Amino acid sequence: MISAAGIQHSETGNIMSAFKILAMSGSLRKKSFNTASLRAAQELAPAGVTIEIAEIGDLPLYNEDLRHEGSFPAPALRLRDQVMHADAVLLACPEYNYGVTAALKNALDWCSRPPNQPFAWKAVGIFGASGGAGGTSRGQAHLRNILLGLDAYALNQPQVMIGAAHTKFDAEGKLHDQASRDFIKQHIEALMKLAHKLKS
Repeated sequence: MISAAGIQHSETGNIMSAFKILAMSGSLRKKSFNTASLRAAQELAPAGVTIEIAEIGDLPLYNEDLRHEGSFPAPALRLRDQVMHADAVLLACPEYNYGVTAALKNALDWCSRPPNQPFAWKAVGIFGASGGAGGTSRGQAHLRNILLGLDAYALNQPQVMIGAAHTKFDAEGKLHDQASRDFIKQHIEALMKLAHKLKS
């Protein structure tokens, strides 16, 4: 059976094969709204879909000398392997000074180097949360340009920009804004559809 989103399901409504999404938050802050939005995505993922949140805070700053003779530092090898084996990637993109954070750019730089660049032909979802009204729109635009260099395919719609985030998450970091939750759910379903199309 095919759902409205174009995703193949079994008769019980579950996705026929397990679908794995690797998520990264561009914020290293413990109480980050962006990391909290990824936890909301884990809650909202359809049956049969797992979302793993990658650790990027232990990556060294990108330095070509650390990649001498094709080797990578252990944290970079771990992240590259996680991206390679994911069906899709989901990036929570804070906005610092009109662009992506250093932490997220650093993670992407480590994943961009040969051999076997793991983002190539990978479906990538993007959303962001901010205290302002813009919902990281400029940071997301910057991130889309970066993904071009990784030969990744960024999902265009639906866009998820959670503005005034301090009013939409509770004290424990749970997203309670229903409109934002609906957009995240739709974004995951569209990301899966894109990933399936890229693999077909």
